[in-house]
Amino acid sequence: MSEQRNPAFPGKRGIIHSREKAGFPHPFNFVGKRIKMTTNKIMIIAGEASGDLHGANLVKAMQMRDDTLTFSGIGGQALRDAGVRILVDTSMLSVVGITEVFSKISDIFKGMAVIKNALRTQRPDLLILIDFPDFNLHIAGTAKRLNIPVLYYISPQIWAWRSGRVKKIGRLVDHIAVILPFEAAFYRKHKIPVSYVGHPLMDARESVENSRSSVASHQSPVIGLLPGSREGEIAKLLPAMLEAAAVLIRRHKHIRFILSLAPSVKKEVVEEMIHSHFSFPISLFSVVNGVEEVFEKCSLAVAVSGTVTLEAAISGVPMVVVYKVSPVSYLIGKAMIRVKHISLANLIAGKELIPELIQDNASPENIANTVSGMLDDPSRLERMRNELLNVRNMLGSPGASDRVAEIAINMLS
Repeated sequence: MSEQRNPAFPGKRGIIHSREKAGFPHPFNFVGKRIKMTTNKIMIIAGEASGDLHGANLVKAMQMRDDTLTFSGIGGQALRDAGVRILVDTSMLSVVGITEVFSKISDIFKGMAVIKNALRTQRPDLLILIDFPDFNLHIAGTAKRLNIPVLYYISPQIWAWRSGRVKKIGRLVDHIAVILPFEAAFYRKHKIPVSYVGHPLMDARESVENSRSSVASHQSPVIGLLPGSREGEIAKLLPAMLEAAAVLIRRHKHIRFILSLAPSVKKEVVEEMIHSHFSFPISLFSVVNGVEEVFEKCSLAVAVSGTVTLEAAISGVPMVVVYKVSPVSYLIGKAMIRVKHISLANLIAGKELIPELIQDNASPENIANTVSGMLDDPSRLERMRNELLNVRNMLGSPGASDRVAEIAINMLS
């Protein structure tokens, strides 16, 4: 691999490779060697739970190449465990919806002030931004004024809505690493240096070949409930999921439920909600941390729209996707969104593989009816499982963290 002027992007440095691997326009090969260089300071910003996990994997991949690197920024427990000095915790900033952001506006401004001050005083050698677009693009502006190079990992979904932001990205970002197969062409069209690196979820999870669930889905179904990682999501959608569970218990004699909690959610609070407000028998409901156990055991899942729906797709788990925000946020979003689907599995497939229940349609009765219809048609569940595994095959090979790490190291040098 050699680095030279990329004729596709006049005036910008690009990385040109001597060979390509199928599926990646810009392959980056990790040869497993540590390198030594002058100590470099990296700032990394992950404002969501999923970004915290992907950022931690990236930090580890960079440390394998250079163990003298130092990291600071915004993140949660995963980045903290990876050795990043956390200046602002992700839990202070994470919010979903347009009007909902006002509930955390004070914390968001405080977080911005902390990071801007750190950029000025620490002068990191590279700023790595992960998703979280409105906050991160604002920070990128400060970095640009300070001549700090910016790598954006996990593209803002500007191909779906507010596409005008692409001009801002072009001005402020030196390189963008995208994780969905159709995103690279969008950025190339706008002459922004881009690499398709594959999806980081492919590094973390093998497909769950759950032949048991396909046999038992009708007779003794296990339903996974995935209510999200943000307080607002859980407040809006977990009660509807639990009410739907109450309906399903009356309809299906042997049904059971398993509910996954994000690390930021207190297990005791959710268990109290389940057993005091709904009086579910303990034998019918279990609450676990993390999604792995849910994917291994469930026949299908009811999931809040987000990264977890793609995790389910990669594991071949049929699902119903639900989503609800404030009425004003919904109306604004509906006017601005340019795509037909909200779930990543449907977007990647280019058609509706899994049902989506949005806003008023995400009612307990609709959730229960949709789940019942799927349970009563095992062949439909099996078709959906196979199609979701096809989606997984479209996401490229494992190694996203290594590819991004090599881009970052090249930007430092």
